[in-house]
Amino acid sequence: MKDVSKTDKFRVAIYGKPGTGKTSTAKYLTGKSIIVPFDNSEKVLGGLDNIEAETFDKSIPTKELARLATELPKELTGFNNLILDNVSALEKAWFIEQGRNSKSGIRNELQDYSGWTNFFIRVIDSFYKLPINILVTAWETQNDFTSMTGQTFDQYSPQLRDSVRDTFMGLTDVVGRVMVNPDTGKRGVILEGNDGIYAKNRLDSRKACAVEDLFNWETKPADKK
Repeated sequence: MKDVSKTDKFRVAIYGKPGTGKTSTAKYLTGKSIIVPFDNSEKVLGGLDNIEAETFDKSIPTKELARLATELPKELTGFNNLILDNVSALEKAWFIEQGRNSKSGIRNELQDYSGWTNFFIRVIDSFYKLPINILVTAWETQNDFTSMTGQTFDQYSPQLRDSVRDTFMGLTDVVGRVMVNPDTGKRGVILEGNDGIYAKNRLDSRKACAVEDLFNWETKPADKK
């Protein structure tokens, strides 16, 4: 594996509160990017020549994802990065769609929950197999977390159902929480987790960084080609 760098074709996920600039982080990616806007927030990247937006109708997410699975591999020539903007919004849209198609026309049915688990993992796996760098964004939530000592904490993590979140984060190289310094207004990313924050970084040794430096990976002798 000497000819393979750990940072080739990286898979990075960042999460945070609405308005913390998760989508805007895409402007720090090197090269040309294509964004799939699950929550239609791509407008904050308007005017950037190196970022192009796919269309995505969130009223029919199942059909749209099937379309993308066919079309995206053919469209990636010349692009360096793929941005999946807000998988939390995608999850919400999918459940709304299933509820609309249910017998009641409103409520989700029991099979929808296991269906989402299988569907989401297949979707993420198909995206992650593409030969391109991938940035995923999500909203944040707090979940109960029990430590090795049996203590229970409220832990920040990406807003996804428990059944898919752990698998998703396990497949991802870097998971970081975006935060804004209230004193300076500057944004940073937490890259090392603890009992209160889910984060991980298996690409380099950084525990945190400024948002603009997120994709500036440390170069180690073992990573050099």
